[in-house]
Amino acid sequence: MLWLALRFPLLPLEVYARAQRTLDPLAVTTTTGSRSEVIACNEAASKCGVRPGMPVAAASALASDLDVVPRDPMAERAALERIAGWAHQFTPVVAIAEPAELLLEIEGSLAFYGGLTRLWNAIVEGMSTLGYAASIACAPTPLAAQWFARAGLAVRLRHADALRASLPDLPVAVMDVDPEAQMLLHNVGATTIADCLKLPRDGLARRLGPDFLDDLDRALGRVPDPRRLFTPPVVFEATQPLPAPAREAEMLLFCARRMLVELCGYLAATERGVQRLAFRFAHDRREPTRITLALVQATRDPDHLTNVLRERLDRTALPCAATEISLESELMLPLARESQSFLPDAGRHAEAAAQLIERLRARLGEKAVTGLTRCSDHRPERAWRVCEPGSGDAGSVSALGRRPLWLLAHPRPLPETGEVPYCDGKLDLLVGPERIETGWWDGNDVMRDYFVAANAEDALLWIYRERASGGRWFLHGFFA
Repeated sequence: MLWLALRFPLLPLEVYARAQRTLDPLAVTTTTGSRSEVIACNEAASKCGVRPGMPVAAASALASDLDVVPRDPMAERAALERIAGWAHQFTPVVAIAEPAELLLEIEGSLAFYGGLTRLWNAIVEGMSTLGYAASIACAPTPLAAQWFARAGLAVRLRHADALRASLPDLPVAVMDVDPEAQMLLHNVGATTIADCLKLPRDGLARRLGPDFLDDLDRALGRVPDPRRLFTPPVVFEATQPLPAPAREAEMLLFCARRMLVELCGYLAATERGVQRLAFRFAHDRREPTRITLALVQATRDPDHLTNVLRERLDRTALPCAATEISLESELMLPLARESQSFLPDAGRHAEAAAQLIERLRARLGEKAVTGLTRCSDHRPERAWRVCEPGSGDAGSVSALGRRPLWLLAHPRPLPETGEVPYCDGKLDLLVGPERIETGWWDGNDVMRDYFVAANAEDALLWIYRERASGGRWFLHGFFA
């Protein structure tokens, strides 16, 4: 087996900072009794002199524009679970290790991704896209991979011999031992795992307990190390707090983009696509603003979803600044992995058309972009109806050729001289008549003779004359 460990040392900060495009000073604090102190801060705050362990009052004095937010353990846990769901696209064997670590068993995924280097790079790039800084390490046992990640060593150990040669060099601090045990080891001069392995096992067991030796044996692969695997939830839900209220569409889109990448990783892991998803923008003392994206077809393309959301945000006026963004997948459908082809693929053309429709609807409104389908009625104005794009029956080309695609909303009367119709000059009748006499059963009966006519500029028009006594001429459509 081969395990890859991800450690997130800045997770208390990143649950806020990943939603922030700008480099404003930001600090995460915790309160113990009456003392509030900084536990993490971003680079902008560090440049102002803010440091972990510093009282909040002192930090605020150093950076007047410092954004101070409380630590949110529930948000940290939720973020770790979303990353675990995203990581399922690389392997079905994912485990969460406290307090902020993930373990991926990747032996079976190497062939699919073309080797360890490519899989490693894909995960590193994905972490950057999601907005998390992770220490990453690879080893034959899960505990050893964790220890290397805690030490900040990006090793890629694939064999037990390499593990036995490298593990002893790690400091004792990477192990889960309490401060009292660390002090005891320090007093006897055991500062590395190699030093611990040289000490008598019986003495270590008596002084530090059997768990200490068990950890050493699990890390070296001498005994099994079973882990409780993480199972992705049935529905994807994510909530992202904002470090400061934001109203600008680009700032909100920056945060939402990262949430969509998490969603699409989850969808890839579950081999599904999303067809309807909802964003919720929370406000102080106001009802939240809700934006629902209803797509023509299911997708897990983060770029397309981001573009659709951008169009909707551009035409949505928020009542006030947003303090939090939530995302929920409301309708997910099975969607197989894409296959690569050297030849043109009709499915890709259909997907591109669907994406264009979705972007136009997001920009113009749901009812502004529709499809057309035929109805069984000879009256031209009743021979079609609006439908969902792509779901209509366009009929054969020959059937369409007898009638124009451009019909006027209402037929327009034409002037005439001596029963000859005029429209930008005298009209010459080329084809016709096509007689339509129907509709008596619903009270909208028509009696018309249709002609294809040409005007002085050789434009083709579709006109008709009422068959009633003294019937007038009307323009009903244009041919391309």
